Amino acid sequence: MRGKVVEDQFLSKGQNIELPDELDQIDIVITWDNTEFGVDASALLLGADGKVRSDADFVFYNQQESADGSVRYLGRREAESGPHERLLVHLAAVPEQVDAIALVGSVDSGSFGDLGKLALQLVDSGGSPIAEYVTADASTETAFVFGQVYRRNGKWKLRAIGQGWASGLAGLAEDFGVDVSEDAPVEEPSSPELETPQPISESDPPVTEPTTPPKPARQRGVRTAKPVPKKAPLPEFKHAESETWQPARLFSVIGVGTGEEQERRTTSALVSTMQAVPLFARAVSSRVGAPAGSFEGYVEVPYVKGESRVIPDAVWRIARGSRLWTGLLEAKTGAGTHTREQLENYLDVAKKNKYDVVISLSNDLPAGAGELPVEVDKRKLTKVALRHLSWAEVIHEARMVLSHGGIDNPLQGWILSEFLRYIEHPKSGAEEFVDMGRHWVSIRDSVSAGTLRPGDPKAAAVAQSWIALARNLALRFTADLGVIVKHVLPRRVVNDAEARTALTVNELANDGTFSATLRIPDAAGELRVTADLRTNKVSCSTTVSAPDEGTAGKRVTWALRQLKNAPEDLLVEALFTGPTASTCEILTSARATPRLLTDGQGGQLTSFVLTQSFPLGSKRAGTAASFISSVTSSAEVFYSEVVQPLREWVPAAPKASDLPREEQVDNED
Repeated sequence: MRGKVVEDQFLSKGQNIELPDELDQIDIVITWDNTEFGVDASALLLGADGKVRSDADFVFYNQQESADGSVRYLGRREAESGPHERLLVHLAAVPEQVDAIALVGSVDSGSFGDLGKLALQLVDSGGSPIAEYVTADASTETAFVFGQVYRRNGKWKLRAIGQGWASGLAGLAEDFGVDVSEDAPVEEPSSPELETPQPISESDPPVTEPTTPPKPARQRGVRTAKPVPKKAPLPEFKHAESETWQPARLFSVIGVGTGEEQERRTTSALVSTMQAVPLFARAVSSRVGAPAGSFEGYVEVPYVKGESRVIPDAVWRIARGSRLWTGLLEAKTGAGTHTREQLENYLDVAKKNKYDVVISLSNDLPAGAGELPVEVDKRKLTKVALRHLSWAEVIHEARMVLSHGGIDNPLQGWILSEFLRYIEHPKSGAEEFVDMGRHWVSIRDSVSAGTLRPGDPKAAAVAQSWIALARNLALRFTADLGVIVKHVLPRRVVNDAEARTALTVNELANDGTFSATLRIPDAAGELRVTADLRTNKVSCSTTVSAPDEGTAGKRVTWALRQLKNAPEDLLVEALFTGPTASTCEILTSARATPRLLTDGQGGQLTSFVLTQSFPLGSKRAGTAASFISSVTSSAEVFYSEVVQPLREWVPAAPKASDLPREEQVDNED
C-alpha cells in the first residue's frame, strides 16, 4: 500500500515493490552462509542510460561515499546471523540525474556459488526490515547485482535482479561505465599524524592550502585492489626493577566515582581517543551509519527543548566533502539504562536541528545486532535514525583496530592501547557482557528443581541474556583471532527475535541447558558450548571428520596423533555407520589402547566428537565463579588446547605410476 511501511516482504527474482513514502534513508544489508571468505558490497549510481555519470558514482571499499554523500559504504560487521556488509542510502539526497542505484556484491577469492544462500535486505532507520531477496542460484560468478533501487513517477522502488558476472568487480564496474585502472596491489594510507583539529563550520569559506610542490599526476580510473594494512609496534617498558612497577596511565582511574562522574570521564576518554585515532573513529562510527570522514567530538553540548534544556553526553560530527554528519550520543556506564522519554527528547532535538542519528551507548548488549534495547515511538524515526552501541562492541573495535586494523602510527597505537587499558578497568564502568539479569537466580533454581516451564515470563529475559552472551563470545573470538567468528543459528530464527528467544526457552525448560555453536574460519570443526544447569557443568565439543581412506585403526591413529597435547580428560567419541553407532573413551585410555575405539564395530568410522567438561559457575555476575566467566573461560581454553591444533584430513597427492615409460622412438631414417 502507498505510504505504509512494508514489513519484511520477501521478493522473488524480477519482482519489484514500491517503497514507503516516508522513508528518508535505508540500510542495504548483504548476507551469506559460508564464513571462510565473504562478500564486498558496492553501489553504482546510474543515469537514464544505465551508466555512471563519472567514476565518483562508484561506491565501494576504496571509495566509500558518493560525491553528493547520498550513498555510503559502511563495511563489514558481525551480526547474530554472521558477517554482513552494509550500504546506506539517503533517498532524499540522491540527485535528480540519478535514475537508479545498483546494489552489488563481489568476492576476491572463490565464487558466489561457494557462499551458499545469499540475501539482500532493506532496513529502515529504526532497524525494521522492509524487504528481502534470497537466492541460492549463483555458481561461478565473482560479482553479483542483487537488486536495484530506482525511481518511477516520483516514487522509489526496489527490484530484485540476481544477475552475476564472471569478470569480478572490475569487469562489472566497467560494464556500468566506470574507468578501472590496473589492479596493482596498493598499500593502505598511513595514519595521519596528530594535528590540532580545526573547527567544522557549515558556513566557513574553503581554506586556501599553502603552496606545495606539484604532485605527480594521479592515475586515471579507480583501483579495485584492496589496500594492504600496516601495523605499528607499541612501546615496550623494559627497565622496571620489578613487576609492581606500573607504567603511567594516559587515562587515570584514580578517584573515579560512580554515576555521572564515571559516565563523563569514560565518555570523554572515548571521544578524545576517536579524535586522536582516525581508524578507531571510523570503526566505531560506522556501526551507527556514519560516513568516512574527518571526525570531531564535543561533550555536554546544551540544547533548548521547549522551556527546558537537554544535554547529550557528546556530539559526533563527521565532515565528508560538502556533507556534515551529526550524531547525538547519550552514554550510560555501570548498571545505567536509557529511558524512552530521554531518547525521544534527543530525537526531537536531532530532528529540529536536522541531525542524522541519536546513539544510545550502554552496557546493554542486545541479543541481535541492530536491535534496540529501548523501543520508541516509530513516528519519531521518519527523519532521524536511532542506533544502539554497547561498550562490549566499543571494546571489540578497539581490540580489532589494535591487532588487525592497520595502525602504522606508533603514537596513535599507544593512545588506543591506553584507552583499551582504561576501558577494561572496572572503574571505567564500561563492561563486556557480565550480568545474566535480575531473574537469573530464580530461573537457575527453577531449572535445578525441575519446575521451570516454557511459559514462565522470567525465562524469556534469561534466554535473551544467554543469546547476548553467545554474541559476546563470538565478538571476543573475532577480536582475538582477527577473523569473523559466527554464532550459528537456525535460519528460521535469525531475523526473528521472538522465535529465537522461544527456541532458547524451550531448550532450557525441557533439557535444563543453554547451547551455542560458533563457526570459526579455518577451524577443523565448529565449537559447541553447552551449559547444563542441572549438573552444573559446561561442556565444549567439536566434531572432526575422519579420513575417508584407510582402516578404522589407521583413522584412530590419525586422530590421536593430532591430540598429542590435548588434556588427558578429553572424551573421544568415534562415530560409525551401522547399528552400533559409536564408541567413547577418555583420551588417556584411547592413547594406551587405541583399539578400544574400534573393537566390535563393523561400519565405517566417519567422524570424531571431542568433548571436555568444566565446572559451571552459578553466580549472576562478577567474579571468576560467575556463570558468564565460567562459560567464557571454558570456551577459550577448549579452543586453544583442542580445536586450534586440529587440522582437517587432506588426502596424500596421487603417486606417479611405477610402470616403466616406453621410450619415444624416432622411426625416421
